[in-house]
Amino acid sequence: MKPFDWLLAVGVAIVGAICLVWLGIAGVLLWAVLDPQDWETVIAALGGKGGLLLFLWAGSLLPTAAALRYLITRYIRAPARLVEDARVRLDSDIPAPIRTHGSRECRQLAGVIEQLLARRQELKSEMDVRVREASRQTEMEKSRLAALMSELTKSVVVCNLDGRILLYNNRARIQFRRLSRAPGGAGGAELLGLGRSIYTALDRRLVNHALENVQRRLRRGANAPSAQFVTTTLSGKLLRVQMTPVRGVAPDEPGASAGQSAEMTGFVLLIENITDEMQTDSEKDRILTSLTEGSRAALANTRAAIEVLEYPDVEESMRERLLGVIREEVQGLSDRIAKLQQSSSHALRSRWPLEDMLASDLLEAGSRRIESELGLHADREEETDGIWLKVESFTLLQALVHLAGRLKDDCGVRAVTLRLGQAEGRARLDLMWTPDRDEPNKAELGWDREPIRIGSETLSLTVHDVLDRHDGECWIEQEVDDQRHRCFFRLLLPLAAPQEELPTATFVRHESRPEYYDFDLFKSTAQTRSLDDCPLGDLAYTVFDTETTGLNPAGGDEIIQIGAVRIVNGKVLKQEYFDQLVDPRRIITPASIPIHGITPDMVKGQPTIDEVLPAFHSFCEDTVLVAHNAAFDMRCLEVKEKQTGVKFDQPVLDTLLLSALVHENQESHRLEAIAERFGLTIIGRHTAIGDAMVTAEILVKLIPLLADKGIHTLAEARQAAQQTLYARINY
Repeated sequence: MKPFDWLLAVGVAIVGAICLVWLGIAGVLLWAVLDPQDWETVIAALGGKGGLLLFLWAGSLLPTAAALRYLITRYIRAPARLVEDARVRLDSDIPAPIRTHGSRECRQLAGVIEQLLARRQELKSEMDVRVREASRQTEMEKSRLAALMSELTKSVVVCNLDGRILLYNNRARIQFRRLSRAPGGAGGAELLGLGRSIYTALDRRLVNHALENVQRRLRRGANAPSAQFVTTTLSGKLLRVQMTPVRGVAPDEPGASAGQSAEMTGFVLLIENITDEMQTDSEKDRILTSLTEGSRAALANTRAAIEVLEYPDVEESMRERLLGVIREEVQGLSDRIAKLQQSSSHALRSRWPLEDMLASDLLEAGSRRIESELGLHADREEETDGIWLKVESFTLLQALVHLAGRLKDDCGVRAVTLRLGQAEGRARLDLMWTPDRDEPNKAELGWDREPIRIGSETLSLTVHDVLDRHDGECWIEQEVDDQRHRCFFRLLLPLAAPQEELPTATFVRHESRPEYYDFDLFKSTAQTRSLDDCPLGDLAYTVFDTETTGLNPAGGDEIIQIGAVRIVNGKVLKQEYFDQLVDPRRIITPASIPIHGITPDMVKGQPTIDEVLPAFHSFCEDTVLVAHNAAFDMRCLEVKEKQTGVKFDQPVLDTLLLSALVHENQESHRLEAIAERFGLTIIGRHTAIGDAMVTAEILVKLIPLLADKGIHTLAEARQAAQQTLYARINY
């Protein structure tokens, strides 16, 4: 029964009862005033026609019901819808006008509300301008801090004293993605995220010990206390962690000393993955130990042989044997030194990481370096605009200057040209010059095996080492045509991989899945009871959606995609998401492909549900699960509990039920209808991550509307949702 339909039924019943009472009273009055003969005449006239009176009475109720429905729609339902639409406009900046229904007065009231909202928006805009002007300097400082953190080579994580993560930089996100043992859909977000505990990745005892050391030094008055420790992650990586305190505002009270420091409110962790560094250092130590220990014996044997050779009466056979010993020991020593040099060269090659760089920037930097250091004229040619390279620019420029320097010294070249193009998935960097027509080309390919010389400085790297670091190659070619003859060194370099982008925003106009409520969303667990008294705005949520091969998970339909995003402190953390395709190990029916857009080729080779579900469980741990039409998605998870050994016992909220609570007079609570009411755009409808993102935005807008209804805590929301009409229907 729709809202206010009960009022219509009650109204019709009251009118019908009044009519019956009136007829009864009329009959009693007639019986009282008529003589018995007249009464008998009336009875005889009506004889057998009493049913007709009842039929006329029942027929009169139809126009009564129509009139009451018109009045309720015009004077009760229309104002109620106006209230709901006005609340939506009040809590969000939706440009769409309020839809007006009902009486002329109701439409006039809607116009007045529109004017008030317009004036409110004008005042808000003026206030926003003033706030922006007042906080411009703060934003500049914030931007500088954000830029600094994003460019730091170390991972930065800021936590409160409870170990909850408040801030982290992009380097930390990349590093924890590498530390993750979950499939690619989690992307390390199960280890690192706003509101998550740092103890999921680092040993609690080590962090607490470092925290105690920092606090002890603070109490002793240290200006810059810090602590450092090394720990091993569950994935076997070795991390070096440095902790520094975050202090609150110093007390500003009468009698407080000038040097009194503020209390510690949190800590900053600088995290560095030193696994490769430790392995390299261990290898160096092994080679150095081998060199020193082996050299000691070799030098002792050589010295002893030389001392014996100094005797004048040494026999010729003994002399030859001693010389053989010297040659053997010197050769062994030479081999050890060569091995050490090779190791140090490899360490130098791996010191600088490869980074994305625009080809035009590399050509410009190379031409400037050649002109400034060698005095050669350097031109630039770029065959294709917008080429991005994956290079280590410092050593690559050193290699170019080295080759150009050899051309200047050995071939008398006075001008070079840098040209860059691409073919077959690789970049081609050409160092070109015009050879002397009277002399043959003196350039040698062997120059790439020589140590790089820049002026008077000689590096332990060669051009070949630099190209090997880039997985590249080098050779010499010639270009001969009617107008000119040019030679060039061709260096093959890697192209930068295309950056990850979200799918293009597409609107897929398919009907939503049926609303299923055959799964108990309202059962109480230990975790639910522990969160029941928490305000809705203080909770952390994981909003998720599943795409399946069909609509019967208990009958064999499988999950083919899980998408989820987190909400912390009322904000949708779009950078902390879970998006993973799943190999269902069964056929995806052709009829379902136009709905979710997932083809068999897309899921081929993807992880199975046995791998993905534990990763998703780690991602959503210690949060409230949220979905639209959550019963269906929870049913999909429930049927896999026994197979995967993963049980989702978190409390669950359903945005469909919550929408029915705050917008009880609206006709539809489909995801598309709710998004339209809130002025939200659905990007990628019927993709798991697209639906999860818009559902998260809907939840953020529903929370203040629930507060207007007196629903503030998780327990109140769950109890109210359980009483809605939709929750009482089984499909």
